[in-house]
Amino acid sequence: MKIVEVAVGVIKSANKIYISKRSDDLHQGGKWEFPGGKREANETIEQALARELSEEIGIQVTKQSPFMLIEHDYGDKKVRLDVRLVEGFEGEASHQEGQQSQWVEINELQQFTFPDANKVIIDKLVGSLTED
Repeated sequence: MKIVEVAVGVIKSANKIYISKRSDDLHQGGKWEFPGGKREANETIEQALARELSEEIGIQVTKQSPFMLIEHDYGDKKVRLDVRLVEGFEGEASHQEGQQSQWVEINELQQFTFPDANKVIIDKLVGSLTED
């Protein structure tokens, strides 16, 4: 089974994270996610994330750094999520494709339903609050 390479952006502003809801007709539809998308063959992860966030939510990334790498097998699909922390961007984050999206306090992320592969991202974010 082919592994889908995905660039994921954890977009942070103060103690809030930007999340969006997946369309019902997509894989893991109806669940919340951190914005991003598939890496094209000719792109680095950094380039893929900058392109996806520009297309999806209308921001231009000015600062991103590695956060974590996750491999997950959903049974019908395997994904490799290259998760990057986005702490610098220009523009106002708003979903360009009509999906519901919002800024959420880090300590409230666990109240939302995310795909299983995203749970470790949330755990790391919530854990970082106790380290600050």
